Amino acid sequence: MKIKALVATTTVALTMASSSVVNAASRDYISIVGSSTVFPFATVVAERFGRTTSFSVPKIESTGSGGGLKLFCAGIGENTPDITNASRKIKSSEVELCAKNGVKDIVEIKIGYDGIVLANSKDATQFKLSLEDVYKGVAKTVPDANGNLVENPYKTWNEVNPALPAIKIEVLGPPPTSGTRDAFAELALEGGCKKFPQIAALKKSDKSKYKAVCHSVREDGGYIEAGENDNLIVQKLAANPNALGVFGYSFLEENADKVQASIINGVEPTFEAIGSGDYPVSRSLYFYVKEDHKDTIPGLKEYVAAFTSEQAIGEEGYLTDRGLIPLPQTDWKMVRAAGTELTPNL
Repeated sequence: MKIKALVATTTVALTMASSSVVNAASRDYISIVGSSTVFPFATVVAERFGRTTSFSVPKIESTGSGGGLKLFCAGIGENTPDITNASRKIKSSEVELCAKNGVKDIVEIKIGYDGIVLANSKDATQFKLSLEDVYKGVAKTVPDANGNLVENPYKTWNEVNPALPAIKIEVLGPPPTSGTRDAFAELALEGGCKKFPQIAALKKSDKSKYKAVCHSVREDGGYIEAGENDNLIVQKLAANPNALGVFGYSFLEENADKVQASIINGVEPTFEAIGSGDYPVSRSLYFYVKEDHKDTIPGLKEYVAAFTSEQAIGEEGYLTDRGLIPLPQTDWKMVRAAGTELTPNL
């Protein structure tokens, strides 16, 4: 009986091991989720990768940075993504979620920079905004004349600043799951919010309230969540010359015949201004890789190597033609090393 039980147990174990190997290899393509901003860059790399190698074209879904990281951190295995794109750095809470679900070895790849623009139709007047104007136009609560925080009372842009057009405040932007929304809140809204001394003081006395005041957008129709599809925002701007839209610089480049960017703090979002940091609403772009998948998913190592190559993200790389602002050469070399070795670095 003991021998039979041992044989049965061994058979089951071998069957499970064999099944595991089969499952690990049964998906022959790379699964990628995440940021809508990084999506067009990743798509270009994936298409080239499929044409120039023997591997399948990676499958890429635009889920937003937050949504992508949630899927990525769900666990290890072929039913979870291998890579997630992100238009912001992974949060400590997301690293903890990953670890809780067994995703402990993560490789962070920084691919370059992007600017967040507030754009409108080329048929309309170009806006010249300060960060304070952006905050007062879009935030849920703002200071009144006495310094008290109140529900945003501004209905038109000239109420925010007499120098601005007398048109209804209507800003189309991404939802909370988007890295663009996170970066817009941190760089643009908070950038204007902290200019008010009474709010800046909150950062020391009540950090949670400070963040709520500076990062929350209005819910009275002044800010409209337009989904993760930045191209859809561009289409809506073309149809509504009075609206402004929030999206990445790369989409501005692609649609320069339809939309124009607002000048913020006296700086226009150009390739050079974003790369130098002069444009105040600039951010880094990333993707994250599961080190555990590198030996089971065909082409994963090769795809990361292709994406981090000088040909793709270098100063003269083909992604710069799509609007990616390249890393300095010294930073690129570090990214290239991480992309080649796939050594966990978080």
